[in-house]
Amino acid sequence: MICLCIGKPAVDRCKELLPDVELAEIRLDGSALSLDEIGQIFSLPSKLIATCRPNPGIRGEAERKNLLLSAIEAGAAYVDIEIEAEVDFKKEIMRAARLKGCRVILSYHNYENTPPKSKLEAVIARCFSEGADIAKIACQVHSQPDNARILSLYDIKINKKSNNQQIIAIGMGEKGKVTRVAAPLLGAPFTYAAPSPRSETGPGQLDKETLARIYELLSGSVGSRQ
Repeated sequence: MICLCIGKPAVDRCKELLPDVELAEIRLDGSALSLDEIGQIFSLPSKLIATCRPNPGIRGEAERKNLLLSAIEAGAAYVDIEIEAEVDFKKEIMRAARLKGCRVILSYHNYENTPPKSKLEAVIARCFSEGADIAKIACQVHSQPDNARILSLYDIKINKKSNNQQIIAIGMGEKGKVTRVAAPLLGAPFTYAAPSPRSETGPGQLDKETLARIYELLSGSVGSRQ
């Protein structure tokens, strides 16, 4: 599944983009939305992920929390919280999410490099131990071994109490694009795409049309060999 990332959401733009989209991430840190506007967006029929990355000087922690809680209350299907966030911050948001049937993504972003696999495995284990439904890893890629290390995370044996725990592992940057394509083919519930070229919310993010065309070509090549 492709998740459309809307980096500068506005009510009218979301109403324009979302009718034909199965899943979308709404980046609240890239907007000046009021709580009422957040309610309007997250009340739309599409499945939506509420995300509000730390942005000092623009969104303080109290405001960030209120934006995410408003999105959950309005009907967000997922909420994405940084694993490094303060414990009380995470607990309050996760408690609200559980009450509303909203799935929790705990995410780790490294914009400098791709750490050793042992560290990434430890991060994933921490995400699940803290109650994540989805553990997300996104790291800057500088080499093909970095890509291999990220994609190898899909081999992790999750100690599941249910079948609901999932992993999303992607590489950032030009050299990490292959991981974005491969992610749902290896078990990720979805991968991220921009609405159009040059509207990406992460380094190396492909646009939706390009990504859909790649999957169409891959599907055709598989069919031609059978």
